[in-house]
Amino acid sequence: MTKPSADTLAAAAKAAGTKGPPPVHLWNPPFCGDLDMRIARDGTWFYLGTPIGRAPLVKLFSSILKREGDDYFLVTPVEKVGIRVDDAPLLAIDFDARGAERDQTLTFTTRTEDVAVLGPDHPLRVERDPESGEPSPYILIRSNLWALVDRKSFYRLVDLCCHHEHDGHKWFGLWSSGQFFPVIPSSELP
Repeated sequence: MTKPSADTLAAAAKAAGTKGPPPVHLWNPPFCGDLDMRIARDGTWFYLGTPIGRAPLVKLFSSILKREGDDYFLVTPVEKVGIRVDDAPLLAIDFDARGAERDQTLTFTTRTEDVAVLGPDHPLRVERDPESGEPSPYILIRSNLWALVDRKSFYRLVDLCCHHEHDGHKWFGLWSSGQFFPVIPSSELP
């Protein structure tokens, strides 16, 4: 068996994904080792320390991305290689809002052109830095793969937030698909 490389993975992913997204959830090939590939917090993919500048190639790699526990892999029907992810493997770069408040629907798009409607199947979670308190919002895109919501989109989301009772406490958050997503306790706002 040849040593896995970005080229062999790309070729296998192209062959496997000719009719829709590759069914990575069905693939469980043997582990072939780690690949010197990393996804930075800003969504930039690196191979051998160099940014991958071709968006179609990054999109192809993201389509064969799989998470198992805290580890990330690129998988094909015959190969599974480990990669490093600094934060979230995907980056939500925009969203579309339809409706208002309880009737609102928010549809997110990632840098790799994944689309997810914020709701029960694609929830939002907000983590806060323990030292600075700075929020980092994430949306579940697919199969245990989360996308960090970029700063400009988060600021736009804040403009759509309102105060609402949630789990016995008042929260500042937003609605989508009939569900309220808490962002920060109302009591922590000035």
